[in-house]
Amino acid sequence: MTGPPDLTMNELLDLARDKSVNGRTRLVQIVGDLFFDEGRILNARERALMTDILRQLIHDVEMSVRKALADKLAMETDAPSELVTVLANDEIEVAHSILLNSAVLQDLELIEIIQHRTFQHRLTIAMRQTVPEPVSDALVETDDTKVIQTLIENDGARISSGTMVYLVDQSETRDAYQKPLLDRPDMSDHLAKRMYWWVSAALRTHIVEHYEVDPTELDQNIESTIKTLIGETDDRSLDEAARLSNKVFGGKTITPAILLRTLRQGEVRLFEGMLAQTTGLRPNLARRLIYEPGGEGLAIACRAIGMTKPDFGSLFLLSRSARPDDKTVDPDEVARTMSFFDRIKVSTAKIVLARWRLDPDYLFAIEQIQGANELKAAAE
Repeated sequence: MTGPPDLTMNELLDLARDKSVNGRTRLVQIVGDLFFDEGRILNARERALMTDILRQLIHDVEMSVRKALADKLAMETDAPSELVTVLANDEIEVAHSILLNSAVLQDLELIEIIQHRTFQHRLTIAMRQTVPEPVSDALVETDDTKVIQTLIENDGARISSGTMVYLVDQSETRDAYQKPLLDRPDMSDHLAKRMYWWVSAALRTHIVEHYEVDPTELDQNIESTIKTLIGETDDRSLDEAARLSNKVFGGKTITPAILLRTLRQGEVRLFEGMLAQTTGLRPNLARRLIYEPGGEGLAIACRAIGMTKPDFGSLFLLSRSARPDDKTVDPDEVARTMSFFDRIKVSTAKIVLARWRLDPDYLFAIEQIQGANELKAAAE
């Protein structure tokens, strides 16, 4: 814009009576230059009048003039909010600098633009130097992958914990979110671990479907690799019973006969830790197998470690008596469990036990990936 001529307010009003496009464009140029002239100090009435002129005429002038005005207003912290809002809702060529830089725009105004303007408007808002949580929520609600990816990549965007959980869940099927989420400084260790498992589960599914590999061995290798990456060790899952077992039998072989003798001697807590140690199961899972009704899980674990049928029968009866609440022994339950123990193959029991050893988050991720693939196949 050229420098403003030395016009009085009355002369400006006369110019405003010119209804031609050229006349209105010239008026907007002059008023805009006056508005930003550092050598002039405008009083409140003059400022309000100029703002009103610009607001009423802004859509009647060519885009280049609107854009030049928007570029100037974008950097003004005291720019008239009504005019800034009008320009922010203009075509993206005009609105871009306002949406990207203006500190005048309020959260509600940005959310309104996100909900009613174009993809380019939303994308520009996602690139603002600071994006408050409510605005981030509105951007995520658009479900536009490119907009959301841009938001995630913006370290200046504040994302609420609830929205972060949602995005991590979405990253299971939207690869574009995965790396940016893991790179965010506000990503929690817990959510990062979930994402590692999902990425690994997807890779695992692809390998199993396209190559001849042993799924059990593959799962063990993937789990070991991920736990190394996130710095997690199995010691985190040890409870008092498991630590006792490690102290007594650390490095020693726990045979089925030792397991049975320990339970017969009434050393229930030690037995729980020993079963966890010899099966490689998490202590809480091993305890659940010991006491849960039915006994099929305990039968699988004992079959996998090579226990004989007579020894298992004795151990199963003793496990019922060791329960903290109901110590009754149901003959029908015993018969069904012994029959189940007899039918299950050792090789099958070992495969099941190996799967039980896997991290629960990894197992959940595998189930989610498989479920999504089944739904996709059913829809085709």
